Amino acid sequence: MLGASAAILAGPVRAQTFPKQIRIVVPYPPGGGADTTARFIQNPLQEVLGVTIVVENKPGAAGMIGDEVVAKAAPDGGTLLLGAFAHAVNPLIQPKMPFRTPEDFAPVSLLTSVPELMVITPSHPAKTVADLVALAKAQPGKLFYASSGNGSAQHLAAELFKLRTGTDIGHVPYKGGGLAVGDVAAGHIPFYFGNMSAALPQARAGHVRALAVTSAQRSPAAPDVPTMEEAGVKGCVISEWNGILAPAATPRPLVDRLSAELAKIMRDPEIKAKFADLGVEAIGSTPAELAAFMEDERKKWAEVVKAANIKIE
Repeated sequence: MLGASAAILAGPVRAQTFPKQIRIVVPYPPGGGADTTARFIQNPLQEVLGVTIVVENKPGAAGMIGDEVVAKAAPDGGTLLLGAFAHAVNPLIQPKMPFRTPEDFAPVSLLTSVPELMVITPSHPAKTVADLVALAKAQPGKLFYASSGNGSAQHLAAELFKLRTGTDIGHVPYKGGGLAVGDVAAGHIPFYFGNMSAALPQARAGHVRALAVTSAQRSPAAPDVPTMEEAGVKGCVISEWNGILAPAATPRPLVDRLSAELAKIMRDPEIKAKFADLGVEAIGSTPAELAAFMEDERKKWAEVVKAANIKIE
């Protein structure tokens, strides 16, 4: 009799369902790439799960405000994090940060990947990446690059470029990518690695000149721009990315359901086309694939962080 009661009670536990409302916490301000990704998947995910999806921006403290909201949320599938490049890299450059992946977050699905676009002042004498490398080697320490801030993807991209080319190039951090690319356009500083979706419109408008893209293959959004390898620099494949993370103790059936539905959404031709217009590749992955991807990211960037001695206290 006891066994039958236990079986009846166990039924609802096995048949786990999502809360009526799910919030996707974006730890960055509205309007950026992460926010755009969250809003692209909001309606399709709402339809397939039959629940209300709310996108909630929680910027501040290098993303840690949003991280805390999700890390401390009930692990019932009702609160998700729009993870990004920083979630693999920040633990390397901020040793005291309180929330980390995989300790505090369960990987769900890799959603998007967007390469960096290396751009230069239009009037600069370097017409190719090889020209720029030659110039940097002829004048060690006298050439400078802009970034959107210390520890940013753009900062690390340029440091990886320096490591792979054996060049000595100075770093000028800005408070945001818009200011950095603006000064490159004005000729105040020679070059910059910019997020493809943000830098490509500047290149198309002629404000800056594109030298190379950091993807493994040429981007359909900029087919005339060579990859870094085509430009003569090997081992410089770089992408910013977004993925969905959940609180660490979220039940596996909920994680797997979310992952499966997100993979279908990201492979939908209409969704893929929306992202492609921005120079972004729509992916969709299993939890294991996202976990492996993030571990590969940590290993790659650990080399760069150590070589460039990048730390943010």
